[in-house]
Order: sequence, then C-alpha cells, then structure tokens
Amino acid sequence: MDICSMTALELGKRIRQRELSAVEAAEACLARIEAVEPVINGFVTIDAEGALARAREVQKGIDDGIFTGPLAGVPVAVKDNLCTKGVLTTCGSKMLGNFRPTFSAEAVRNLEKAGAVVIGKTNMDEFAMGSTTETSYYGATKNPWDPGHVPGGSSGGSCAAVAANECPFALGSDTGGSIRQPSSFCGVIGIKPTYGTVSRYGLVAYGSSLDQVGPVARSVSDCAAVLEAIASHDKKDSTSIRREDDDFTGALVDEVKGMRIGIPKDYFGEGLDREVKDQILHAVNVLEEKGALVEEFDLSLVQYAIPAYYVIASAEASSNLSRFDGVKYGYRAENYDGLHNMYKMTRSEGFGAEVKRRIMLGSFVLSSGYYDAYYLKALRTKALIKRAFDSAFARFDIIVAPAAPTTAPELGKSLIDPLKMYLGDIYTVSVNLAGLPGITVPVGQDAKGLPVGMQLIGDCFAENKIIRAAYAFEQTRKYEAPGLCSDRIDAAAGESFDREGGR
Repeated sequence: MDICSMTALELGKRIRQRELSAVEAAEACLARIEAVEPVINGFVTIDAEGALARAREVQKGIDDGIFTGPLAGVPVAVKDNLCTKGVLTTCGSKMLGNFRPTFSAEAVRNLEKAGAVVIGKTNMDEFAMGSTTETSYYGATKNPWDPGHVPGGSSGGSCAAVAANECPFALGSDTGGSIRQPSSFCGVIGIKPTYGTVSRYGLVAYGSSLDQVGPVARSVSDCAAVLEAIASHDKKDSTSIRREDDDFTGALVDEVKGMRIGIPKDYFGEGLDREVKDQILHAVNVLEEKGALVEEFDLSLVQYAIPAYYVIASAEASSNLSRFDGVKYGYRAENYDGLHNMYKMTRSEGFGAEVKRRIMLGSFVLSSGYYDAYYLKALRTKALIKRAFDSAFARFDIIVAPAAPTTAPELGKSLIDPLKMYLGDIYTVSVNLAGLPGITVPVGQDAKGLPVGMQLIGDCFAENKIIRAAYAFEQTRKYEAPGLCSDRIDAAAGESFDREGGR
C-alpha cells in the first residue's frame, strides 16, 4: 500500500475504514519528505513532532466519532504565509525568520476542525512576490518533473510538495496567479476561489484586495472537498462573504452537455507557446465532444491587465509591508544608530531584492503627483476589466485560458529579466483584478516532458461550474505523476534538513 501516492479523499476513506491510521499516514509523508526534500526543497519547516502528536489526537477523535469528515487524519502542508500557532511562519523571508505566531489563520483552523494534520510549512517566493519560488530566502524550490526547472510561484513549494507525493494536498495563496500558475508547471490541480470565499485572517498580506487562499491537490475531487472545508464566513475578515452555495463536492458530475465555453482570441495569439496552445485546444475539443458548446470571442483590455495589476499590487504591498520594521516582531538589524536608522538597516537587510523593488514601485505610484496618473488609473482599469468579464459571462458559463504562456522555465532564467517574469502572469492576473474563481487542471506535456495546465475561469460565485468542467475533463485521462529520478534523491539524501526550526 503506497500511502503517499493516494489522493486525500482515498487516504481519508481508508483511515475512516480503519485500514490504516492517521499516525501511519503522517509517518509515511514525513518519510517521503525526508527522502525527496534534499532535491525538491519544497518545505521551510517540518513540524514532525507536532504532526505526530496531532495525528494521535485526530485518530482518537475518529475512533470516538468526533471527526467524521472526508479529510480527517489526512496530512496537509501549508504555505508559509499562513499563520500557524507556535510554528515558524517566515513568508520565505529573512525578515520573519524567527516569527512564531500566537494564533492560526482561519483557513488552517477550518482544516483542523475537519481533522486534517498539518505536517509543515511550504517554501514560497519572499512575501509571495515572484512567479518561480526562486526569491525565497531559504533557497529555490525545484520542479519534481525536472529539478532543473522552476515549480512556478509564489505557491511553488505547495505545488511541488503535492506533485512529489510529500503530502496529499496543500494550501496556497493566489494574488495574481500564485496557485494556478505553479499548479500548471507541476501538473497538479489548484483552485483560486471567488474573492471573499475563504477568510484572509491570518494570511500575511501582500495585496489585500487581490489575495485569496485556495487548495492544491492531485485530483479535482480533493480540491473541491478542501475548498468546502476552508470556505466560511469570518467576522474577523471584513471582506469575508457569507455563502449558501458552498456544496462544492456536489459539482463533481461528469456532465458538460450544453455548457457554454468561451475561448478568448486575445489569450491564444502571439506570445503563447505552440505546444501549450495545442494541448489546451485539444482539451477543449475533448469537452466539446462531451457536449459542451465552444465559441471564440474577443476579451478586451487584456493588454492593460499586467500594468494595472502590478501598480495595484505593489501599492498595497508597500503599505502592508511597512509593519515589518524590526520593532514588534521579526528581524532587527544589530548595528544601527537611532530609531530611523534601525528602520532603514532592518528593512535593507531583512528584505530581498524583489520585495524591495515592489515596495519602491508601490511607494512611487502612491506618491504625491503620481497617485492620479498611476494608481487611480489602475483602479479604473480594474473596473473596466471586471466589466469586460461581466459581458463575457452573460454569454458563457466558463472561459478557457492558459495558466502560463510556456511550461516551466529553467532555474535562474526568469530572474535575469524581472519584466519578462511579470509578463508571464498575463493569463492569470485579470482573474484576481475581477475577483473571479479559477482552476488549473493538467492537460498534457510538452516535448521536454513538462506539464501543461489549462485554466478554467468562472463568474463570481460560480466555482461549481469550473469544478464540473474540470472534473469532466479529468475523467478522460489518468493522473500522471512526475518520474522523480531516484538517483537524484539518493545522491542528495545525505544533505541536512532541519525539520523543527526551518533552515
């Protein structure tokens, strides 16, 4: 019985049926992590002791009939920008290298109420600012399909951990594609819910009007079940929405007959890799053969999405990250002269280059004389993009798009040209600007054997439609796991990994 290759729902079912225990599941994942982490570097912190104690507690709860849900006893990894009580939460940054929160994020608490077992915190681009998981202070995460390539970002650690069978599912966060793009690169499924569906309480903020927590897993069914568990109204989050239509597993129906699918011409033109385009259009043909109605259309304003997104996200980041000054928590410079110099030295030493770049950009667009020219104009563009999607969803049930213009690039290539890295978000940022839900599902591989992902976009609160379409497509193909080379694992097995306190 290969526990690590099971889906979350399969593993939960076997635990409920007493075929194995929650402790055995946790031990299997921890052993897998021990084997592959020297290659993948998907985790910042492994809480082995806490996970095993929690697994024993959950197993007793299962035996006593307290935990009866589908995720009870199932191990989960959590992106390192979601607070976990007493467990290191670094946001992939030196700035929070010693931060242990006194509370857990609401999404994490909801998983714990469902009986899930948190085994560790996954690597990420520093403060979620990046598309490759190479800007992390704790080193780059590698793609399980080919460790010479990036896993995407900023939730690259979560997606790589799921793809490498280190855990059945994980939580990520999505500000401009940070769940959907790495899911595409790693050949797994990831959902970015409608803004407000999952509480942002305890999520370390990057862009507050854009951030949303979501699941990553190896099946659409798992993602639907996890989303159902973490979605809730939370009075601690003013943007949280009370929803009645949160039966996401009810959408797991293999039926798309009559579903109207829109194909934006703007997304399938110049700049999209030919192999990516062909794989996605083939997947669309599969849905069409199952009865979906497919039509091309023009989705305007696409060329303005990237500048609008980076102006808004950077502006919000410059405000959100001002709290990291070395006074209350986190890193503090050792050598400084006076309070203001302490702020300067702490932030200079604590933040990485990409974070500093975005703080400076955000401060610039919010400054006197440039606020109207850039920030207000970006907000108006955001409203126009939402209006364009509203018009599209008057005609279509879902929209199909790439998750990224290419498959996973090689390590080191993207950071050479930050602007090129930003442009790689062309197909995902509009979804965040409009507050829409999106899901990425693997549809094939390119000539190098790297995964290609298809993004399905729905109208606000229409998660069930994209889940249904993704599930229907998933039924036509078997899940393909990366052939993670055992010789690479054996060669790196001697490298050290500090489970308890990060790296």
